[in-house]
Amino acid sequence: MILDIIKKRRSVFPVQYNDTPIAKADIEKVLEAANWAPNHKCTEPWRFKVIQGEAKGRLGTFLSKKYEELDPKPKAMKIKKLQENPKMAGAIIAICMQRDPIESIPEWEEVAAVAMAVQNMWLQCTDMGIGSYWSSPGLIKHMGEFLSLADGEKCLGFFYMGNFDGELTDGKREPIATKIEWISE
Repeated sequence: MILDIIKKRRSVFPVQYNDTPIAKADIEKVLEAANWAPNHKCTEPWRFKVIQGEAKGRLGTFLSKKYEELDPKPKAMKIKKLQENPKMAGAIIAICMQRDPIESIPEWEEVAAVAMAVQNMWLQCTDMGIGSYWSSPGLIKHMGEFLSLADGEKCLGFFYMGNFDGELTDGKREPIATKIEWISE
């Protein structure tokens, strides 16, 4: 059964979302799934900031203005996408990582743990019929200007969530046998 959910997981983008809200209890269930990701030395480095309501519009405004400020030749289409995508989502979860203050493990292991937490979120959304998408724009390095981040905390991206209509396409992968080398001697 879990393999069926894994195979069914897809990126569902904000433009595909409908206006049906996502219940707080559903968001909490998705975040509870994230909380059970594996992590070395139990550092539990994942941190999440749920963005809803008017804050989605403020996020879009921040991202578009920051893009215009940083890009010498900003593209109108990208400005519009940065402004509109957050408003189309039922919820946006800022995916953050809190670095272990004593650095008991390498940073990459904490990043990997957060990525596993996001995979759990994605699979939970898939099981619940909620569309989702992990976006990691270059602008995330500036999110400390928008979000309240603790010392040692950084934003790794946004997990967009939304209800959607219709069916998703089947996924495609090359056979796993083409990616395996068996070493026995």
